[in-house]
Amino acid sequence: MAPHEQYHVFALPPQLLDSLIPRDIVNQPPSSPRLESPPPPIERTAAPSRACNVCLGTSFADVDSQRAHFRSDWHRYNVKMRLKGSDPVTESQFSKLVDSLEDSISGSASSSDEDLDQDSDAVDALVDRAKRLKTRSPSPSSVSKVPQTPQIWFHSPPSTQLGIYKTIFTQKTLSPSAYLDELKDMQTPKEGGRTWALFMTAGGHFAGAIVRVSKPEGADEGATKKGKQKKPVPDLEVLKHKTFHRYTTRKKQGGSQGLNDNAKSKAISAGAMLRRYGEQALRDDIRNLLQEWAEDIEECERVFIRASVSNRRIFLDYEGAILAKGDERLRTFPFPTRRPTQSELSRCILELTRVKVSHLTEDALREQDEAYLASLPKPKPIPSALPESPPKPKDTSAPKLSPEELQLRDKWTRLLDMIHKGKLDLLKTFWTKEAEALGGVDAPIPAWTGEKGGTLLQVAASAGQEDITRWLLEDLHADPTIDVSTDIVIDAGGESDDEGQAGPSSGSGSRRTAYSIARTKAVRNVFRRCAASHPDWWDWLGMEKGGARVPSVLTKEMEEGRDEKKKVRRKGLKDRIRERQEKEAGRAPSPTVEPEPVVPQSRSEARQEPTTGPRKLGGTSGSTEGVAGLTPEMRMKIERERRARAIEARFQAARK
Repeated sequence: MAPHEQYHVFALPPQLLDSLIPRDIVNQPPSSPRLESPPPPIERTAAPSRACNVCLGTSFADVDSQRAHFRSDWHRYNVKMRLKGSDPVTESQFSKLVDSLEDSISGSASSSDEDLDQDSDAVDALVDRAKRLKTRSPSPSSVSKVPQTPQIWFHSPPSTQLGIYKTIFTQKTLSPSAYLDELKDMQTPKEGGRTWALFMTAGGHFAGAIVRVSKPEGADEGATKKGKQKKPVPDLEVLKHKTFHRYTTRKKQGGSQGLNDNAKSKAISAGAMLRRYGEQALRDDIRNLLQEWAEDIEECERVFIRASVSNRRIFLDYEGAILAKGDERLRTFPFPTRRPTQSELSRCILELTRVKVSHLTEDALREQDEAYLASLPKPKPIPSALPESPPKPKDTSAPKLSPEELQLRDKWTRLLDMIHKGKLDLLKTFWTKEAEALGGVDAPIPAWTGEKGGTLLQVAASAGQEDITRWLLEDLHADPTIDVSTDIVIDAGGESDDEGQAGPSSGSGSRRTAYSIARTKAVRNVFRRCAASHPDWWDWLGMEKGGARVPSVLTKEMEEGRDEKKKVRRKGLKDRIRERQEKEAGRAPSPTVEPEPVVPQSRSEARQEPTTGPRKLGGTSGSTEGVAGLTPEMRMKIERERRARAIEARFQAARK
């Protein structure tokens, strides 16, 4: 026999049929005492080198079938379940899971990206549902016998194995020998041939067919009137088929509109109404088709239905139903199916009626069986009684604190929290009561607090609290010359002063004080004002040990002079803007024009503008620095002037 020869299940060669014997290792529990727990289902269709370790050791006849398996929904589902710590499922178990899912499952041969998205959504839905229900696949140690595979396997010495789907046999068939007897009965031709009905529906798609799966009795006998041999009758013939589609499922959402309405409140959108109408139309179309094919369905030997639990009600148990729920002819597809189409029905018919063939010698089969039995997991011993766990020793590493220490820690926590949040009033009241208990204003902060600073003044300066820093310096006379600990790393990069002096340096190799770790210019100015007001309190300007490292003092006269300079710069800016406006309007500068209100001025506006060449109102061309710092009213005025000039230029160009 050729290695790639294919057989039809209803047309097996008599010589091959007479030599078949059941394969007990797969079809029934072996007698070996080593098999204490059930093995995962495995198909003897290929050498051990072509197998899938994820899907319970499934083997394949060739590389193409192995690659097709790796792209199938069954394999991808088992991979995801393995990653989540669950056991894989058999192909028949996965088929049942697919039947209970509303969304359509598209396989590896999907014709579009949309099909692939729906496939991914459906497999993810199965994984999520398994997680919600907390259902795990049966453990090998919990089953008393070898799980059954979807196929029944027969062996023909010396090196031929045949696999046939069990679903095409009668449901009363149990033993391997009974399967073999019925297989031999199937080879007897039947008048009119054997017919099957196949129906698939999912995601609004439907496909149905009436198929003759065996030749009629006497089909190839006799000759034509001219003495020529009759044209051979094919083993398979599609007698009737029908496909249609209705809009019932929102794209990439999964589930029908009816299931969504039952799970949630009824949607009132236009799309939901269209999907409800599509569901009703799909149900009516299918039942009308069943009524039309009633006579053909009555003569069918098997009726295969692929539908979810909710969609199975379309075919069964309704008034005037053609099929009854307890009909012995009803079957489900024992393998994953894709979107219901005519081509998918043809593929399923071939899959059901085509015999699986492999060629392994008896020695190879024996070695494979031994390796298979050795790979079975051993059952876990069940302890009679759980031993009592010894009491855990108490953790004595953490020292116990006395009530006084706990109370002191609570006071420090509350004090530091007030400083960080800037609650000066609460801080004054709290300090009046607890100053002595905490050790005074210059007391070192405990290390367990993890604060960035060794004293209250350093904490306030680092937190940027201007009012609390002033209160600590002027009212409590906090010492600004205390050095910051070298173990504390603080980013002291602050804002630059008006005179161009940058914030204090925080290099790890230099000495730092409370002023050095101040983050804002406002806090640093507090130190400078206090140094100017009370120069005899501390060595404010000293850089060596004992000095506060304040670079300069800040007196009221200095601040007033700085404000006066700002006013002069702002007034000069206003005068220049007024001159530009008058020049553009063609009028001479008027000395009686009252000055505009003082507006803030940025440093970029204080630059000296060129005195030669044309100048435009609002600054140089392509620059926004000319209007930076102006009030919104002045900006609007400048913008109106720009627009007026542009309109006038367009009018002049039009006149020319």
